[in-house]
Amino acid sequence: MTTVFDSPDDLAAAVGNHLGHSEWVEVDQTRINQFAEATGDHQWIHVDSERAATGPFGATIAHGYLTLSMTNQFLPEIVRVEGISMGINYGTEKVRFPSPVLVGSRIRAGGELVSVDEVAGGIQTVIRLTVEVEGSDRPACVVDSVSRFLR
Repeated sequence: MTTVFDSPDDLAAAVGNHLGHSEWVEVDQTRINQFAEATGDHQWIHVDSERAATGPFGATIAHGYLTLSMTNQFLPEIVRVEGISMGINYGTEKVRFPSPVLVGSRIRAGGELVSVDEVAGGIQTVIRLTVEVEGSDRPACVVDSVSRFLR
């Protein structure tokens, strides 16, 4: 369920709060291959199922940056801010990949509002997104995502 703020001015009161989770998404080989095509990263651990079966994970794994890029899908499922002219993905701060995403895994993200600051024309937030792998105790990705919500 999406956490909705009626105004960017309402965000500051929620610092430190968990905002919820996105939907689960399966990371299949087609998605991994499409990311490899888009980025030119054809390392065998991602795209060669036969070789990866004998590798360290027993199957292909998603690119770390594929997992990171999926946070752009997850974030609007977690939080929405009303009363703005636009929201901007301003960047990221600390990014880590503690564990791999094996092909066929389902992932989702949870979000925590870390900080809110006034900026020219609006509010800047840092939301810590933790990408979970279904059935695993370790996250696949933890990123502090920086967004701006302009009035």
